[in-house]
Amino acid sequence: MERQRFHTTGGRERNVAEVARPGEDAFRVDIERIRFSPFFSRLASVTQVIPQAGSGTVIHNRLTHSLKVSAVARSIAITLNNADEATRGLVSDLGGCDPVVVQAAAAAHDLGHPPFGHLGEKELDRVARSLLHLDDGFEGNAQTFRILTALDSCDATPRGLNLTRAVRAGVLKYPWERGEWTGDRGLTASRMPRGVGNDASVGAMKFSAYVTEVDEMVDALSTFPAIGRYQQTLECAVMDVADDIAYAVHDLDDFYRSNVLQYTSVSAELGRWLRDCRQLEALHDSELDRRRPGHALEAIRRHTRDKDPWIADEEAFRASVERINSDLVEGLLAVPYDGGLEADRAVTAFTRRWIDRLQASIVVDPDPHVRSGHVRLSQDAWHDVMVLKFVHSKFVLERSDLAVYQRGQTRIIASLVEGFHEWLLDPDEVTRIPRRLIDSVEAATQEYQDLYSRNPEALGEEGAAAIVRRGRARAVVDYIASFTDAQAMSVNALITGASEEPWEAGRGL
Repeated sequence: MERQRFHTTGGRERNVAEVARPGEDAFRVDIERIRFSPFFSRLASVTQVIPQAGSGTVIHNRLTHSLKVSAVARSIAITLNNADEATRGLVSDLGGCDPVVVQAAAAAHDLGHPPFGHLGEKELDRVARSLLHLDDGFEGNAQTFRILTALDSCDATPRGLNLTRAVRAGVLKYPWERGEWTGDRGLTASRMPRGVGNDASVGAMKFSAYVTEVDEMVDALSTFPAIGRYQQTLECAVMDVADDIAYAVHDLDDFYRSNVLQYTSVSAELGRWLRDCRQLEALHDSELDRRRPGHALEAIRRHTRDKDPWIADEEAFRASVERINSDLVEGLLAVPYDGGLEADRAVTAFTRRWIDRLQASIVVDPDPHVRSGHVRLSQDAWHDVMVLKFVHSKFVLERSDLAVYQRGQTRIIASLVEGFHEWLLDPDEVTRIPRRLIDSVEAATQEYQDLYSRNPEALGEEGAAAIVRRGRARAVVDYIASFTDAQAMSVNALITGASEEPWEAGRGL
């Protein structure tokens, strides 16, 4: 897909012309529209990593995470704009880095997350493809872009928020569609953009636009002629790095304060690897046993070496493990969280120290690797984030008690998709289907009709016969993706006949 690009005026153009109020800044209008959106408010009730139930205020949700990403992104943008002359010149040549744009992109970046976090995203994609036969399934980043450009609305246009091109481009973390990578290109993961996945033959694992929004994506990127194909804009790259920083550091607050992250197990893993890394390095891949201390960390070291040889370094990896073992394990985790002021000060100091370190490690790259971006972390900081993410994955996400809970959530997503899709196929029940779902079906069907009129090949061999089916399927996905965690559970209880309170549980459908 070739992209025609042209110079404009800083990406401030919108799809629909608006009359600006005196003194009004286009980018600030964008961020206000995002923050006042019901899709943004909904994030307060969507899981970030682990469920909030029973944890009080100590666990992040998608909203608090987004606000922190926005703060980190703004700080990075300001730093770049106050950097030395050479860096400022490079930033300008690449399209600029407006702090308000990165704040807006950061505020919006998780709007598309469905109920139950990444697990819900994975399951909704699976059932969208297997049950509803949507080729591009579901992807949280693509859903974010769809919300901004089609599902939400404002006074200027009934569909979409009519955001500037700069802000729309700022959320395109994976600027391609899923089908763009269909077909075996013979490329290894190390030679494909980050997020495409290990098997390009089935299409991209992560992508930022469904087939119905591809033209919108191309339009948004058209204002950045210096950005190469498959690369994020500078402002998007800042948002992406800020997301990594917030996830790697702020989420540790959750795990420590809720006593999910335990000193003994983390210390055994990191300490054993530091002590025996040479012996572990000599083992064959088949001899690594993730249940044994040190083995899982060694597996991650090999994975990063093979997938990201452009930056992975053995000494830098070891130095990161040593830093994190000293500051996180032997420092923070060595004293169990008891809810007292001293414990709160300790975790706050840890978080501030690491945020400052990572924010100070930003590099602007004029010619980035295909798996990197124009704004990235330095080599040392990149390894720090890899090791911190490993701690998350190994000692939180792989817990069996969390896995049991998540398997139940998976069944809820599949049940909702099946239930609402079957309902739409029942001609005797058409007048009782929720109005919002009916409206969504009509709008999505029109989108596929318009797409077919512009490009008949976009709907594959089915052609026009696929318009109604795809519109109905996409509407079901949009509808369920807009639920909060609690709403998904209560609506599933209704649609499966398990609820005895239809009026209360069904409110807002």
